[in-house]
Amino acid sequence: MKKVCFIGGGNMASAMLAGLAKSYPLLERHVVEPFAEARERIALTGVNAHEAPTHAAIANADAIVLATKPQTLKVACEQLAPFLNNELVVSIAAGTTVASLSRWLDGKTSRIVRTMPNTPALIGQGITGLFAPASLGPHDVDAAIALLKSCGEVVQVNEESMIDAVTAVSGSGPAYVFHWIESMIDAAQAVGFSSSDARTLVLATLRGATALATSSDESPATLRERVTSKGGTTAAALAVIEQRNVKQALVDAVKAARDRGAELGKG
Repeated sequence: MKKVCFIGGGNMASAMLAGLAKSYPLLERHVVEPFAEARERIALTGVNAHEAPTHAAIANADAIVLATKPQTLKVACEQLAPFLNNELVVSIAAGTTVASLSRWLDGKTSRIVRTMPNTPALIGQGITGLFAPASLGPHDVDAAIALLKSCGEVVQVNEESMIDAVTAVSGSGPAYVFHWIESMIDAAQAVGFSSSDARTLVLATLRGATALATSSDESPATLRERVTSKGGTTAAALAVIEQRNVKQALVDAVKAARDRGAELGKG
């Protein structure tokens, strides 16, 4: 990979650009960002920053990454289209189908990949779902995966509708985890801990449990059972969680997020 251009210079673009700089030190990096303050910040990192699309930014790029907010994506695509010559376009915008992107780009490229990263990409620990149409060649798929691996893991899905499911599980997922952290900190304070100690206990517990689940070949259910002695403290806590049907509430929440993503795509 020799050259990449991002359309939009927000947090996710900045995270990916930083990761790419580490993976490809000689990579020529460009960003199209209409806001002057953001352009100045981006330029300080050694990235070529442009107010609007230019031939210098787009020509011979290995990939063009659509990283604007969904509400501004259509206009950004229309501004980009005149400069395209069938480059690989990778979208990280939520709720926008390949068909819509192709239409907004005026058919100037047939090489479009749709993806959904998440915010832990900001620290290089994200995960991205990727959909590539069957017509796309393996070289383009590999290029898109390499691009996205700059900020974490990549899971490829075979149907575009599954990107809405990716959005619901991992795209929105950090918010569910942060909500759990908030709730556990409140619970720790309710049983007598200071806010500082509560935060330390909860974050360390989450970090350790996640590391254990990641490193173990055993299922989360088995790991849970090993912590849960019959008639013990953990069993008492889990009984309340089961009575309140927390698991089903989470399943329903993920389905609601998936369905909302599908609605946004149709819109």
